[in-house]
Formats: sequence, structure tokens, C-alpha cells
Amino acid sequence: MGFLSDFKSFALKGNVMDLAVGVIIGGAFGKIVTSVVEDIIMPVVSFILPGDLTFAQRFWVMKNPKPEVDLKSLEEAKKVGATVFAYGHFFQTVVDFLIIAFCIFVMVKAIEKVKLKADEAPAPAPPAGPTPTEQLLAEIRDELKKRG
Repeated sequence: MGFLSDFKSFALKGNVMDLAVGVIIGGAFGKIVTSVVEDIIMPVVSFILPGDLTFAQRFWVMKNPKPEVDLKSLEEAKKVGATVFAYGHFFQTVVDFLIIAFCIFVMVKAIEKVKLKADEAPAPAPPAGPTPTEQLLAEIRDELKKRG
């Protein structure tokens, strides 16, 4: 029973739960970025470039085992076993990565800025010393204790 209780205390620690939340949010954020790239950015790039293919479908055939088959799409090329350089899909994945990396960079910078402001917060002022009147009264009290 010790193993299960140790695992339970480990799994319910704050750091593990924070990590789990981060992974879930990161996965959802990744899907959003992928959608932005696939549905917004790449269609514009495909519109600008000549040809009928979407950018993710752009490829270069390095070796075609069936030269009689005209390979018009990446799926067709993969079906016949052609060796292809799928640069469109790779470029799309790189754009995904760059957007995610930039967002993480901005978040880390914001967190560092907040931490820096917290570290620069002025230290609480030291308690003020006794006033001259309080000092005189303390001296009188001490003198009375000595005599009394």
C-alpha cells in the first residue's frame, strides 16, 4: 500500500497538476496555431503562388517508380511509392513552430517582467526610531528602576 500512497501524493502535488494543465492547454494552443496556419496563412500563400495546389500539397518528385502515371497530388505520389520532397508540408510545419515559439517567447518575457517588478518592489521602511521625547522618557524610566 506504500507504493500507491506515494504515487497518490506525487500525482496530487501542485507541480504535477500544473504540468498536466500546461500540457492540455499547450495541445489546444497547438491546434489553434495549426488551424491559423492551415486555414488562414497558407491559403493566402497558395493564392499568391502559381498553380492549383494548396501550399501543403506542393512537392517535388525525386524518383517515380511508375513514370506512366502523372502525379498531380502528394497523395497520388505516395500511393505509387514515389520518392517525394514534400516541401509544402514541411514549410507549413515550420510556420506552426515559429508561431508557437514566438508566443512562448512573448509569454516568458512577460513573466520575467512581472518577476522583475516583484523583485524591485521597495523594501518595507525600517521602523522609525524613538522620538526625542520617547528617548527622554525611557531614560527617566531606566533611572527610576535603578533607584527604586
